Amino acid sequence: MISAILKRVAMGAITLLGVAIVVFVLLRVAPGNPIAMMIGPGASETDILALKAKYGLDQSLPMQFWIWLTNFLQGDFGTSISRQVSVISLLAERLPATLELAVAALIIAVLLGGVMAVASTLLRKSWGASALDGANSLLLTVPEFVWALAFVLLLGVAFPILPLSGRNDPAAGTVFVTNFYLIEAILTGRWGVVWDVFSHMLMPVFALALPLAAIIARVLKEALGEAMMQDYVVLARVKGMSERRLVLGEALRNAVGPTLALTGVQFTFLIGGTVIIEKIFSYPGLGNMAIDAVINRDFPLIQGLILMFGVLFILINLAVDLLVVALNPRLSRG
Repeated sequence: MISAILKRVAMGAITLLGVAIVVFVLLRVAPGNPIAMMIGPGASETDILALKAKYGLDQSLPMQFWIWLTNFLQGDFGTSISRQVSVISLLAERLPATLELAVAALIIAVLLGGVMAVASTLLRKSWGASALDGANSLLLTVPEFVWALAFVLLLGVAFPILPLSGRNDPAAGTVFVTNFYLIEAILTGRWGVVWDVFSHMLMPVFALALPLAAIIARVLKEALGEAMMQDYVVLARVKGMSERRLVLGEALRNAVGPTLALTGVQFTFLIGGTVIIEKIFSYPGLGNMAIDAVINRDFPLIQGLILMFGVLFILINLAVDLLVVALNPRLSRG
């Protein structure tokens, strides 16, 4: 088990190195000069050369990568060209916002998808099951950004009951010690602040959660269907166990494993989906900052953001693998 974890960590490190090299080369060969964008059209050649030297852009590409890699291994992600702040501090500031958004979306998706799958299994061959299958197809075919725009038009413009942008109301002057706004507000019992933060999250969370809920519902329903045909379930049915107990007490336990593995993979895509959703709602997370960094050709910040997303993907997949093995120890011996 431990050797498997170490192997996954080593593979993750190699993957990150490969991603870092590809991103580094693509940023350098793509058109556009970040120094020219930062300093403006009236700058002298001396000023441009000085800034290039400051950010190491006057070195050869291999030397630039070596300098960046050695600094990165020492915890120095460099300085953002557009914001003039260390990249690590920007990541630390924005990461909690994205994590709160993604985890809330995952919880909603699991609950909604789980209820849809169980209800559809219990209502099989009825109009209720057909209605749930139709709703599932709708959720699955409509992408996240379309849900986001629909929510904006419906709940932000036509019936303005939810805030359109941001993470909380700046006019309230709320002070946060950490950057985990929602968790901090709950732990300190400031329920007015909880609603303020939560109401800002509702539309982006549901825009992210709905497509994932449909995927979870479809996979879990299929797994439940297979489990319901197993001999032990058939035997329990013959003995008179109710259909509800068969689904919730017997089949669901065995259907969770494959669904959990897929949910973990989809969660990484969900985090990637925050890039567009955060931009639509001006939500101050990593995704929103990533688009600004690309527009400004902010090399150090883009590299830091992509590696941060890469680390998140690797850690999530590792955690899901460990959880699946914990639920089914026979897999660790396979």
